[in-house]
Amino acid sequence: MQTAASVSDMVFGFFEGTEWVSPSSPQSCCDISFGDDVEAEEDEEEEAAAAVHDKAAFWEAQQQLLQTSTLEARVRHDVAEAVNQSRAAGTKVCTCTRQTTVAVVECWGCLLRDVSDRLRTMGHNSALCRSKWRSSPDIPSGEHSYIDVLDAKRGTTVRLVIELRFRGEFEMARTGEDYNCLVGLLPEVFVGKAERLRGVIKIMCAAGKRCMKEKRMHMGPWRKHKYMLAKWFGACERVLPKIAFPVERLTGPTRDEATKGFNAHF
Repeated sequence: MQTAASVSDMVFGFFEGTEWVSPSSPQSCCDISFGDDVEAEEDEEEEAAAAVHDKAAFWEAQQQLLQTSTLEARVRHDVAEAVNQSRAAGTKVCTCTRQTTVAVVECWGCLLRDVSDRLRTMGHNSALCRSKWRSSPDIPSGEHSYIDVLDAKRGTTVRLVIELRFRGEFEMARTGEDYNCLVGLLPEVFVGKAERLRGVIKIMCAAGKRCMKEKRMHMGPWRKHKYMLAKWFGACERVLPKIAFPVERLTGPTRDEATKGFNAHF
């Protein structure tokens, strides 16, 4: 069982718990390189320019991720507490049929639901999101579950995406040291606005594609940019609890809305 401190250390921010090093510093944690030209000699200048652009874009995205808003910081804190509470409860959070058929160490679906429910008790308009998409010429069909929080103030709604195993979503076999270094910089749990998530996806998918190109290997469709975007930005069903919490504890939907859920496209 993990303690609150260990989970909190594992979870939040690209560089929390580590020393920030400027990308211009020779002491940076890894040399973010996207490779030399592996094709015709006349493409060397184009490849070099692309590598410089990708490196600059990566560090720009890192800087943006470090500029956390007050809302994101508050939700991250509550997510850490909710995850710790859920994992401390162990199999008690599992309410599906698997509990009676197999020895379950951690039922992922029930963990997501439990964390979302705990966030609602803390006053957040949180829900379990289930995205599902059809196959296309570019990517296969698929589905994905995650959590989100909607914060409505002054007529505008801010959506925060919560992914409890964010780093694992980008791990690939037979990749290079540079790509693995980038993956290692990702937080285990992501809590942030949509634009931050889009930026990370773009950079990581570009790095993965270039890594596979250098190795002259095919990149699986489940790691392509379109496929990764579909997980968090495709049409999704936002599943709210069947039994609503007391209204005074919420800053979101009414009791009727909480019982039926709704379909949303982000």
